[in-house]
This record gives sequence, C-alpha cells and structure tokens, in this order.
Amino acid sequence: MPSADTTRMSVDESEPVRPTREDEVAASGSELIGGPIGHRAVLGMSWWTPVRVVALVAIGMFALGMVQKLPCYDGAWFFGASSQYTHACYSDIPHLYQGRGFADGLVPYFDKLTGDMEYLEYPVLTGLFMEAASWLTPGGGSIQDQEQWYWMVNAGMLMVCAVVIAVCTVRTQRRRPWDGLLVALAPAFALTATINWDLLAVALLAAALLMWSRRRPLAFGVLVGLATAAKFYPFLVLGPLLVLCWRAGKWREFGTALMGAAGAWLAVNLPVMLLAPEGWAKFYGFSRERGVDFGSVFLVISQRMNVQISADAANTYAMIMMVLACAGIAAMAFTAPRRPRLAQLAFLIVAAFVLTNKVYSPQYVLWLIPLAALARPRWRDFLIWQACEVGYFLGIWMYLAYTTSGDAHKGLPAEGYHFAVVVHLLGTLYLCAVVVRDIYLPERDVVRRAGDDDPAGGVLDGAEDVFVLGPAAHPPAHVDHLGGQAVEWGSKGAANDSP
Repeated sequence: MPSADTTRMSVDESEPVRPTREDEVAASGSELIGGPIGHRAVLGMSWWTPVRVVALVAIGMFALGMVQKLPCYDGAWFFGASSQYTHACYSDIPHLYQGRGFADGLVPYFDKLTGDMEYLEYPVLTGLFMEAASWLTPGGGSIQDQEQWYWMVNAGMLMVCAVVIAVCTVRTQRRRPWDGLLVALAPAFALTATINWDLLAVALLAAALLMWSRRRPLAFGVLVGLATAAKFYPFLVLGPLLVLCWRAGKWREFGTALMGAAGAWLAVNLPVMLLAPEGWAKFYGFSRERGVDFGSVFLVISQRMNVQISADAANTYAMIMMVLACAGIAAMAFTAPRRPRLAQLAFLIVAAFVLTNKVYSPQYVLWLIPLAALARPRWRDFLIWQACEVGYFLGIWMYLAYTTSGDAHKGLPAEGYHFAVVVHLLGTLYLCAVVVRDIYLPERDVVRRAGDDDPAGGVLDGAEDVFVLGPAAHPPAHVDHLGGQAVEWGSKGAANDSP
C-alpha cells in the first residue's frame, strides 16, 4: 500500500493556495498577526478579502515610503548639495518641475527648453502624466512651494498606480491571491516608488498581464502598447509571448495581441511624432547617446580598470549581450520539459535587459517586482533579492553624497559603491537562476506544485505543445523525488481562467 507522502495530491480547483501552509518564511512572518491560518478556518466569509488586504497594505507601505522622503521634502531637495543623498531621499520629480518647463507652463515636446536638455526626455505617455500633474499643482507661492506640491500631486497619482499593480498581481493568478503581498510589502517598492514616474508603465503592464490571464489578448496588447508609450521596457514581454505561443500553436492570439500593442502605441505617439518630431525623438536620441551611467556593469569595469567605454561601444556590447540572452531564453522555452509559465519568461527577459543595460537607476527595480512575485512566489528568495536591492538603493545615494560633499567626503567611496552594484547584480542573477531551475525542474516550481500549469498564461494555460526542440516534452505529471510527493501540474489551470 502506498504511503500518504507518495500519494498524488488532491487539489481543489476553487481553493486558494495559502502561503502560510506551503512557505516557511510566510508561516513565520504570520506570527505577527496570530500565526498560520488553521485547518478549520472558514474562508470567504469576511470583509477582509485578499484584494482589500493587499490594497490597504500597498497604500500603507507607499505612505511609509513618502515619510522616508520627509527630510528632502522639508528642505534637502532645495538646500545643500549632498543632504538629499545623505538622507537617501532623492527624487527627480521636484527637480524636473522647473527643469523641464512645467513651472513656466511649457508644453512637453512642443516647446523648446533652455539649458542642455532641449526637450523633455521621457516617452509621450509619461510626459502626459507629468503634464497632468502640473495642471493639478497650485501656482501660488514660491518655486519651492510649487515643487513640493508637484511632488505631492505626483505621489498621489503614483499611489493609485501602486494599488493597481498590487491588485492586478492578486487577481492574475486566481488561486494564489496572497502572492500580491510580495509586491505590497516589498521594501524596495516603497523606497523607490516616488523617485520617478516608472510606476505608470509598471501598472499598465500589470493590468496587461491580468487581461492575458483572462484570455483577452486584444486588451493585453492595447495595455502593453500604452505601457511601452510610457516606458521602453514593457514591449519586451512580447518576445516571451511569441515563443510560448509558437510552442503552443496560439498564433491567432499572439497576432491579436501584437496588433493591439502596435495600434495603441501608434495612437499615443503618432500625433506628437507628426506635430513635434524633434521633441518626440528626444527620448530615443537621449537613450542612444547617453553614456555609461550609474548601476551598470560597464561603470564598474570602466572605473575599476580605468578604461573609457564610449556610448556607442556600450550600446554595442549591451545589444550583443541582450541578443544572446534572448536567444538563451527562446531556447529554454522550446527545450524545457514543460512549456515555461509566461511570468517566468517575462521576468527573465526584463531582468536580462536590466542586467545588460548601460544604466541602472534605483527605481528600475519596480519593473521586476510584480514579475518576480508571479514568477517565483517564494518569500525566502524574494527577500534575499530585495535585501540586495535595498543595499544598492543605499549604496548609490551614499556614493553620490561622497562625490558631492567636497573634502568632507560624506558617504561611500567608489570601491564601496562598486560593491553595492555587484551585490545588486548578484541578487538579480540569483533570482534568475532560481526561475531557470524551476523551468527545467517544474516539480520545484511552487505554482505547479500546487497543481496549476500557468494560471497567468491565459490561452497557454493547460494547452498542448505543437512545437518543441530536443527531447519530447514530458506529460503533465512529474514526480518530485526530493520532496517525496507526486505532483500533477497542468491539469487544473485550464478550467480556472474562464472570464
């Protein structure tokens, strides 16, 4: 007679996965609020649904991030060259209110700026977001008062984006709503949310992934197109979607998503492209001409080896590394024993872009947090990575404090900053390695261990393969010899994602 620990797990399609029962770190952390949920607990009978809890936690953490910026709000943004760095509370938002002409009522992309930056160097939808915030900013008082108001208005708008991100993460993988707490409680999320306007693109991409999980490829494509109109990176997810749809033979759905993305991007960009071509092109020209900058592996190599890496050379090296990474991810998608989950490949492709880029601003971590929560919803690995990112967040500000404090040398010298960059790189590579392991050993994937195939995969969830490379794909039954459990993955998800 088989023992209980080798008998196939029975998974109730409607029962949500409870992290406190499957994740030791979540179980330990739950002691702060009374401990893991009991076996006799009645779920679904309380006002405190996962969506509401995660949304409120996200608002609370965002507010704590705003409090962390208080020393700058009270004066460090305006007085002293290094105080905004020593307090680790720098933000682009108040500085660009006057620096990009919003204080003077200039229209982005159409009106030329004074100084080195002739036009606003942000994509069109982000520029519209910035302009809308300037319309809501009171015009009276000193320029300092206006910049404080501008940051506060933007913070309110970005908080809405943060809640959208958290809620979409909750709803994307229906049986795993509590994974949204990874986003809501991420320390790097709270620390970097109001540095820049990245949350707009992150929110649009999170909504896009939710739409794809609901089998709505056109809505997904439109939202990806809008996200790309706000920031460059979201279009990258179309690459993983292409190879996954290729493997599953879902060409019609991919074509619909691609047309939706192209149409939405053109709808936003084409008017500005035609009416203000010079201003519209500034973002793309600036991205190409920008030299090696903070946070990149190129900067560490340049400073440690005392070599000059030109912008053109950095562009070439970054492109070569990114192409190689894309080729590797595509090969993995076609040769894995089971088709990878969309969130896994989306995380890997964006992480590859982050790791190979010639600049890594601290708020770029926001791009990865929702994808990481969907790709590897395991608290231990997530917190290891977040610790590395918090270390980098502190490292870059302390380094800038060192370089702007003159002979006082307050902060972190170049060697310490290089260490922080390497820690960030290693932390991201660690999480990538764990995701890759899950792809090649699906029984180690905590999502598939719960009985699902690809709950965020939409039409890919539970689909049969029509094209694979190498050995034939394994059937959706895998035995975890390390854990002693037989895990059936790929048989539950298809019924779960009906609209």
